[in-house]
Amino acid sequence: MKESTHWSFPQQMQPVAAEVDFDLDRALQAVVRLASRIPEDGFTASILGTERIGNGVVIRDNGLIVTIGYLITEAETVWITANDGRAMPGHPLAYDFATGMGLVLPLAPLGIRPIAFGSAADVSVDDEVYVIGHGGRGHALKAEVFARREFAGYWEYLLDVALFTSPPHPEWSGAALLDRRGRLIGIGSLFVQEAAGDEVRKGNMFVPIDVLTPILESLVTTGRSQRPSQPWLGMYTSEDNQRLVVGGLAEGGPAERAGVRQGDVIVAVADKRVATLAELFRSVWQLGPCGTEIPITLGRDGKTLPVIVQSADRGDYLKKPSLQ
Repeated sequence: MKESTHWSFPQQMQPVAAEVDFDLDRALQAVVRLASRIPEDGFTASILGTERIGNGVVIRDNGLIVTIGYLITEAETVWITANDGRAMPGHPLAYDFATGMGLVLPLAPLGIRPIAFGSAADVSVDDEVYVIGHGGRGHALKAEVFARREFAGYWEYLLDVALFTSPPHPEWSGAALLDRRGRLIGIGSLFVQEAAGDEVRKGNMFVPIDVLTPILESLVTTGRSQRPSQPWLGMYTSEDNQRLVVGGLAEGGPAERAGVRQGDVIVAVADKRVATLAELFRSVWQLGPCGTEIPITLGRDGKTLPVIVQSADRGDYLKKPSLQ
């Protein structure tokens, strides 16, 4: 296996084969590099860029790869690079908005043994875990779980439980999170930093693999989950001093068309006051499927303003993958 010549973690931060209870070399080989290209006119191009690079994890004998979905959203091409330097094209098979997980199918044999699933439910705070990025042992990191909790993202995304690890891995996107037995328990999503007493704690947020398990077969066979899509507003909202402030709007999205403006404060959904992102999203999603009219009360210039947002399926705004 080729080791990266660009950077590596200090030796003391890397897992050592003799000190772990699994086949470390097999785990390292199961993590591949993904490079995707998105068309200039893609809906997500201005936000996420047209060239995206990250990691993926081989989870089946046919080479099926799981990654974090934003790496492959609207991708027109995906290239997979193994640790031995082999490169081959891949097909962006599926992206599930609710979980944030994505799947890539290689278009040539990978010949890489898959990694087995574990469960994030079996991991506790302070447990030692391993964050594996593409590039060999130099890109593998001994870490610990410092939190297990709900996570809400401004892009209308919510996890009941996410895993937070430290120290941070600099190439976290799509990285593998392994438990002490070498089983896959999460996929890297974000770099995070937060106050911890008088210090700022830096780390990574991982999406538990548990959210993928119930929908995996559906994603493989149909390209989407069997669960109904959640109503989408196209509103980028953040928590600011116990207020929900609209920081941005998807161009041409439902909220923009309804007259919502950047800087508006979200006061209530269907006359129910909301104070956190999690409350906002759950209040919207419980009103019905995509297409449901969502009554929102805004705060603007010291006044309240009612608007009706015609929700949509965000997938309708994205370019679809093609095998051609």
